Amino acid sequence: MHGLFRWSSKWWPGVIPLALFWAIAAWTSTAPLEADLAGRSAAALKEIVLDKTRIAVEGRDVTLGADAFAEDGRRNAVAAVASVPGVRLVNDETRLVPEAKPFVWSAERDVARVTLGGSAPLPASKARLLEAAHAAISGIEIADQMNLARGAPERFDDAALLLIGQIGKLKDGKITLSDTSVTLSGMARDLGGREAIAAALKALPAGFTVAANDVKAPPYVFQAYKDPVATTLTLSGYVPDDKVRAALAAAATRKFVEKVVDNLKPSVGAPYGFAAAVVPALGALSRLSTGTLVVSDREVKLSGDALYDAAAAQIRAGLGKDFPQGFQFKADISVRPPSAPVDPTVCQQLFSDILAKGQIRFETGSATIDPDSAGLLDRLVETALRCPSANFEIAGHTDGDGDDAFNQALSERRAQAVADFLVKAGLPADRFTAVGYGSSQPVASNDTDEGKAQNRRIDFVVR
Repeated sequence: MHGLFRWSSKWWPGVIPLALFWAIAAWTSTAPLEADLAGRSAAALKEIVLDKTRIAVEGRDVTLGADAFAEDGRRNAVAAVASVPGVRLVNDETRLVPEAKPFVWSAERDVARVTLGGSAPLPASKARLLEAAHAAISGIEIADQMNLARGAPERFDDAALLLIGQIGKLKDGKITLSDTSVTLSGMARDLGGREAIAAALKALPAGFTVAANDVKAPPYVFQAYKDPVATTLTLSGYVPDDKVRAALAAAATRKFVEKVVDNLKPSVGAPYGFAAAVVPALGALSRLSTGTLVVSDREVKLSGDALYDAAAAQIRAGLGKDFPQGFQFKADISVRPPSAPVDPTVCQQLFSDILAKGQIRFETGSATIDPDSAGLLDRLVETALRCPSANFEIAGHTDGDGDDAFNQALSERRAQAVADFLVKAGLPADRFTAVGYGSSQPVASNDTDEGKAQNRRIDFVVR
């Protein structure tokens, strides 16, 4: 017995190296076989559309896991692996991708990113949508929150790609496709964007419909800024068309002595009565020393400094009287601090400088002052206020057309109308003398329209 135990003790240590050699041999012969079967199984699945494919090989048995997009695809995947030479058994762990009912896909935009959400029918579809989003909206993050699901309507890709093309026209908002029904909401990035989106939706594939398009247009904004330092009036924002643009620029040129800078752009979306509100609002702005006019849809805001107290009261009271129905207005008008008094010599030069930039206009053959001259008259009032010790002759002149007696009377009435304006502004009546000279003192030839226009004038003479 003891001899047998001693023999077993000597034999046992030799078994361990043999077992190790056997394990190494088995591993070195099995591992390449399993890797080969795994590679050939993956290759067999190359033409079958699957998601989350997993292949594990043990010996010659293959475990296949994958999400398939149709029952045929699932069965074909298992059969393809089973047909690989050397595969003995396929352990089928495949399943169908969940079906979405309804099949919903969305694209949502905010300030920071565009988020693609909901479901896509295939990995290739998902990739195409992401690529299209990057192409349509450059310079902004594209967040992918799409899942894969079955149940997409026919021509889903065509419809979703067209909708992605519209997301770039939104400042913010959301586009949702539920089965074949499209809904949109948000704010268009530019004027005309809402109309452009509506036009594009007409190209949706057959069977797709727009259930709701609640995309809003941005405010239709017109702005005018009067800068006394640069002596400019800058027009910016939008107008309905080039005809209205030309009309507003012409109105501004009549009302302002400043240089008009036209940065307006034609665009759709103007509220009804737009031009009829802007023109009188420009007239109110012309009476300010410095100021800003903003017309946003049907809201008119005027802010700035009037040249004297009475002008501020008149502007506040008059703003909005000529606006079309439905327009709202707000006037934030202060009065500029009075300028320092000047002696009569300087006063005469100030009057001459002002009237060299513009003329007081009257209705044809009448002594009624054209409203376009209100801004120029306010400048003359302010100058008169700076000359407290001076008296003034207001001289009226006409061109050479017509009867001399009529021209004489007309020039007197026009001079008096200007004097009345200054008195109404708060200046003492006894400081003004209205005199008419008819056509007796021309400053240009009456043979041309330009010369006649120069002769029809009001002069201020400091006494």
